[in-house]
This record gives sequence, structure tokens and C-alpha cells, in this order.
Amino acid sequence: MPDWLSVYYDEPLELSHGEGRYVWDADGRRYLDFFGGVLTTMTAHALPEVTEAVARQAGRILHTSTLYLDRHMVELAERIAALSGIPDARVFFTTSGTEANDTALLLATSFRRSNQILAMRNGYHGRSFSAVGVTGNSSWSPTSLSPLQTLYVHGGIRGRGPYPRLSDAEFIEACVADLEDMLGQTHGNVAALIAEPVQGVGGFTAPPDGLYAAFREVLDRHGILWISDEVQTGWGRTGDHFWGWQAHDASGPPDVLTFAKGIGNGMALGGVVARAEVMNCLDANSISTFGGSPVTAAAGLANLTYLLEHDLQGNARRVGGLLIERLRAITAGLSVVREVRGRGLMIGIELVEHDGSPSPRAASLALERAREQGLLVGKGGREGNTLRIAPPLSLTVAEAEEGAAALEEALRTVQNTVGAKERT
Repeated sequence: MPDWLSVYYDEPLELSHGEGRYVWDADGRRYLDFFGGVLTTMTAHALPEVTEAVARQAGRILHTSTLYLDRHMVELAERIAALSGIPDARVFFTTSGTEANDTALLLATSFRRSNQILAMRNGYHGRSFSAVGVTGNSSWSPTSLSPLQTLYVHGGIRGRGPYPRLSDAEFIEACVADLEDMLGQTHGNVAALIAEPVQGVGGFTAPPDGLYAAFREVLDRHGILWISDEVQTGWGRTGDHFWGWQAHDASGPPDVLTFAKGIGNGMALGGVVARAEVMNCLDANSISTFGGSPVTAAAGLANLTYLLEHDLQGNARRVGGLLIERLRAITAGLSVVREVRGRGLMIGIELVEHDGSPSPRAASLALERAREQGLLVGKGGREGNTLRIAPPLSLTVAEAEEGAAALEEALRTVQNTVGAKERT
């Protein structure tokens, strides 16, 4: 394994199996899973509907590639196209969100005949060479080399940067002015804006609702495409909306939408949705060897069916709303906590030092203490100082309370430890 491979915890954790919202390690200890393998176990661990679909298909044929038709892939594409909100949509399946975003960039630059891309500061879009080239988070950008000319605009982080003291309306106005100014300095043929409606690796930060609708009005005047990176925000995780872009829908759906993670519930499945003229712009052959394979497409179809039939978006809204309020209540008196933010079951807890500066050490300590309490959470943010909470969307109220209690214990320990170090 390479030295740069990230592994959580001082004593790395081996997970052996899971069920529902719980996982077990190799020593038999049970943990409540509040991270879902980086927002990927979307419905539940070992969900019978998904595991049975995988087993049935695996017993027939494992692999064919997109050179051949597969009814699961076709049906899944039809359902995703209809759900996307994009008119006359076409769907191309990949194996990951990174590959989906890479494909979206290929489509946009080919369609617009330009390598200029607008991206959001603090954004993250994957680990391929092109995806790193549009990532605005230095912790996940190992090289400045890129085939793209990327221009970064304001707006992805509401509480930091040059505009945090403005009202939401003033914030949007200032970010739009920044976008207009940025476009005045380009060659004039920018291909696309790529943006996460809620920044995932960036610490679950988000702009005010409506920002990307305001951006879209500017983009449309210049013919610039809008790519909505829904790898983490899609499928109802935010509760209020099925897609993150719907919080910014005054100007209609995006031109291109990328998805992955939750749709496969652990299987390697991602993809791109785009209106037909954009998707069909490539003038050379292309296939996907593993994208939309019979097994992963069968899993995705079963998973999506379960999600819709059990209204897991509604559950994310209800249980997520209760969890956010509970977390805000238990952290109200803790100076180590700067903010509890998010919507649905996509929640961030930002930790700081006594002077208000970002505290990666507090986040790392909280991660360890939560594990000791039987809870797994994630970590992110521009400085690595934000806890990321994203459990399976079937989380129950009792499990939300269990997780909140574990986090309260962990954060109080962090508060006492950081405070002790300050006094010395």
C-alpha cells in the first residue's frame, strides 16, 4: 500500500460485516455507522433486497461490458433519466464518482471546444488527473499540473472567505459579481462550471439556496454548461430534495449531473446524466468496460427501488432534522464546536481551537473518542477540522439518539483535553 493512502484511526480498524446501520470489526465489536463508507452505504448494510439481487445476477453472468445490452442497465438508465429532471436525458454508467466527473469534463470541454473550467473554492471532485485539476481543496490536490485551465469562484462556503458577514441575498449578489468579474478575464469560451450543491470532502459546507440559480443566469448568457456534482448529495440525502441542485432550481436543472456512491449501496457504480446534445457530442468511439455491469446495475436498480418505495428521502428529512437539533443542543456550551451545519442526513460539526482557528487535532481526537463510544464518523473540511456525519438513510430515531449520545461524550472529552492543553 502507498504511504499516501489515508487510513482512519491510530489503530486501523478492520470491518468484517454489517447489518442495518451497524458494522462489526474483526474482534467482534459492534459500531453504529454514521459514515456509511463515505456516504456509500445509502440504504442499509446487508439490505436483503440488494444482496439477493446481486446473488441472483452473479449466478447468471458477472460481466458483459457496455458493448452488449443488459436489461438491468437499460432499466436503471431509464429510471435515473426520468428522476434527474434533465429534459431529453441520456445516461452513461461508470464505476465511480471520480470517473463520472472525468466523463462530465470530457463532455463539456468537447461540446464547448474549450479547456477552461469554472470550479468552486474548497470543492472536491475525485482523484483522477482531470478531477484533481478542478479540486479547490489543497488537502486533496497533490499536483498543480492539469490538462484544464481552472478558475475558482466564491460561493461554496457560507461562513468563511471574504463575505461571511453579508446577508444571504448580499452574499449571492457578491458571488455573482465575482463570477461576472472572473468571466471578464477569460478567453471568452469557458466550457462549464462544476459544483457540489453541498461540498462533501470540504466539510458539508453549502451556499444559501438559490446561489447556483443566480449563477445559471450568468452562465446561460455565455453558453457555459452547469455540471452538478451529486455524488454525495444525490438520492434524497439532504432530505429537502432528491438532488442537491433542486435547492437552486429557479433557473431549471443542470446541463450535466454526475452521481455515484449511494446508488450502488457499496457496489462500484456511478454515472453521468446529460441532455442529449451534450452527451452525444463525442465524435469517437467510447465504451465502459465495467460501468453498468450486470451485477452492479442489478444492485443499483434494487437499491433505488427500495429507497423510493420506503421514502428514505422523507426519513432523512425527519430523522436528520431531529439529529441536527439534538447535536446543536448538546454542543451549545462547548467552545470547541464552532458550528453544527447541514440538512437531512448530511451533517457537519466544525471544531476549533480556543482562539477560533480550525482544529484538526480536535477532529482527530473526536474521531478516536467516538470510536471508543462505539460510533464511526467521518472527517473533512478545508483544514481537516470537521466531523462528517452521513449514516444510511434508513436511520431510526432511536439510533439517532444513540449516536448523538456517543458524540456528546466524545466531544466533551475533546473539550476537556483541548482545554487542559490550553491551560498548560
